[in-house]
Amino acid sequence: MTATEPATGSPAARTAAVRPPLPVKLVISGGFGVGKTTAVGSISEIEPLTTEAAITEVAAGVDDLTHTPRKTTTTVAMDFGCITIDPTLKLYLFGTPGQERFGFMWDDIVEGAIGALVIVDTRRLDDCYAAVDYFEHKGIPFAVAVNAFDGRVEHTLEEVRWALDVSDGVPLVVFDARERGSVRDALLVVLELALARTQG
Repeated sequence: MTATEPATGSPAARTAAVRPPLPVKLVISGGFGVGKTTAVGSISEIEPLTTEAAITEVAAGVDDLTHTPRKTTTTVAMDFGCITIDPTLKLYLFGTPGQERFGFMWDDIVEGAIGALVIVDTRRLDDCYAAVDYFEHKGIPFAVAVNAFDGRVEHTLEEVRWALDVSDGVPLVVFDARERGSVRDALLVVLELALARTQG
């Protein structure tokens, strides 16, 4: 359209055409080394902001590296990324640190989030209880995503649900934190859950 051409469509339609996407905050959480940073990095359309620090000998003595022997860094504050779902919606992703000693940061990170994706490593279910309990206590809608390390999981979703003692209203999915499409599908489950909660 040139400067001399009349605008087409209604004023509302023209406003909608240039309206920026709605920003929505989601949290990616879970225990130490479950794949939170990997998930944010896989899906983010921008270079993700990470606060990775090298795992020192002291930290290695505190954090269980049995199932993550190749892990050399850990998140000490948060991860951040974003993804535009469609022209009307943009997800801002905030990843929490996994270690209990950084738990004091969670309230600030979670503030304003409409939902959370709690990532689970079925080899270390004990590490996931704290995140599940946190979001249940806060009343924030969340889904549990079982990360398929090495392309497989150690337990069925029914077994995971029983072990974590989560209600049938909490969706459980299997995903691969390294795969963009898989992370997107898991995040959409959280988004749909959160939208259903607001409309219910």
